[in-house]
Amino acid sequence: MAGQLSIAKALNEALRKSLESDPKTVLMGEDIGKLGGVFRITDGLQKDFGEGRVIDTPLAESGIMGTAIGLALRGYRPVVEIQFDGFVYPAFDQIVSQLAKMHARSLGHVKMPVTVRIPYAGGIGAVEHHSESHEAYFAHTAGLKVVTPSNAHDAHWMLRQAIASDDPVIFLEPKRRYWDKGEVGDAADLPLHSARIVRPGADATLIAYGPMVKVCQEAAAAAEEDGRSLEVVDLRSLSPVDFAALEESVKRTGRGIVVHEAPVFLGMGAELAARLTERCFYHLEAPILRVGGYYAPYPPSRVEEAFLPDLDRVLDAVDRALAY
Repeated sequence: MAGQLSIAKALNEALRKSLESDPKTVLMGEDIGKLGGVFRITDGLQKDFGEGRVIDTPLAESGIMGTAIGLALRGYRPVVEIQFDGFVYPAFDQIVSQLAKMHARSLGHVKMPVTVRIPYAGGIGAVEHHSESHEAYFAHTAGLKVVTPSNAHDAHWMLRQAIASDDPVIFLEPKRRYWDKGEVGDAADLPLHSARIVRPGADATLIAYGPMVKVCQEAAAAAEEDGRSLEVVDLRSLSPVDFAALEESVKRTGRGIVVHEAPVFLGMGAELAARLTERCFYHLEAPILRVGGYYAPYPPSRVEEAFLPDLDRVLDAVDRALAY
């Protein structure tokens, strides 16, 4: 398995391995069969595994999700693709009212091994409902696991771990990173819900996930030229959160900055900042800061670059944190 792959190809290989290893694994989604998906993540899988295991569904997200829940009740391991992030809302009731609660409702007797793949976030110049970051909705929902990779290695192994899990997992794929290439190792090197330090540093901690990890790495490289040492932590799991890893890093650097594409208001950064303030108060040299999108509907593609957090906005937050 080791080698250079794009995130898209790494996901495709993960789905192939999961289909090979468990005959109860089935894929469902709009145009995922003959077309291979809008982003070609499922390319070639229906040809190799048949229409009974790689299923082209009607354009009905609520129906897709309800069918997946029924299949899980019958012992299958469904992997659902929501074609674009903004299309998930018709399925939201099924996800929140049924998928997330079935295990607790049955007093632990019923498992829900459903993985919901959702391409999310912006940066591809798409139209309305194709660039949204709604991870906080799902992380807020007890009973769901929520994860997102930022590189090809994690994309491959985290998806395989999610599919193998008996818990319902929302698997968020940063669509503008689909074509970024990276080394994919022969085995997972972290548990599914552990954070990863992708760049060590001493002056401040940048906490990011999904598409913003690369932006933070670029910001840390730029800051190094000015003599500043920034640690970059890839959160990887949004629910549960690896607070132990974040706490250790922020206590050591004394400063924390959370970066995500979603609007700052009531976003993931709000919870992370609150928890880290509670846990690291006497170690902090500055408040935990947040960098994110604006509290407004996602804009037309011609101005989306002004909406999305970039290197300059991250470095501005670093300047503010270091000025305390």
